[in-house]
Amino acid sequence: MTFEADRVLSTLDVSRETSERLKVLAALLEKWNPRINLVSKSTISALWTRHILDSAQIFNLATHPVPHWVDIGSGGGFPGLVIAIMAAETQSPAGLTMIESDHRKCTFLRTVLRETGVSATVITDRIEKAAPQSADILSARALADLTALFSFTERHLRKGGTALFPKGANWEKEVRTAQESWSFNLEVIQSITEPEAVILKVGDLERV
Repeated sequence: MTFEADRVLSTLDVSRETSERLKVLAALLEKWNPRINLVSKSTISALWTRHILDSAQIFNLATHPVPHWVDIGSGGGFPGLVIAIMAAETQSPAGLTMIESDHRKCTFLRTVLRETGVSATVITDRIEKAAPQSADILSARALADLTALFSFTERHLRKGGTALFPKGANWEKEVRTAQESWSFNLEVIQSITEPEAVILKVGDLERV
């Protein structure tokens, strides 16, 4: 195990079973990425921090227990697969759904679920066409700007639910633009993996 993996697992303080499942995820990602480009090649060397720890912090920001968590545009499985793996230990969320339109990426998601022995639903469809999911928590990572994300949120998040969106250095500009069309409550949480990044915790979303 690499020093980075050891450090991240120590930070997460998870069970041995969860640690082993996260290692399986990392190994499969490294194996598949050259063929499918699941994550940027430049981030593979920092996979444990840039993708696994970054996803785990999203899991930890939810108020558990969570009945139904929906991850949209799941791609290479971040944060969806990490949340599924952590849920196997904590029993929350009770149900996890990942929505991804790319068939090859969905095959990867299902392969990781099978190899780690954890449970989640993978929907192969466009986010705007998939049946509304009535999520208690909705997440999306590196998918779209905030205004576009809110259109997806309106479709898939139940009334009273919470959205968790990690964002980079331009997050304030995205918030200002979104406020032109949407009303929402916002909590801004500093990312533990990147100094200029934040996680936006959004509730009470309504069109204006």
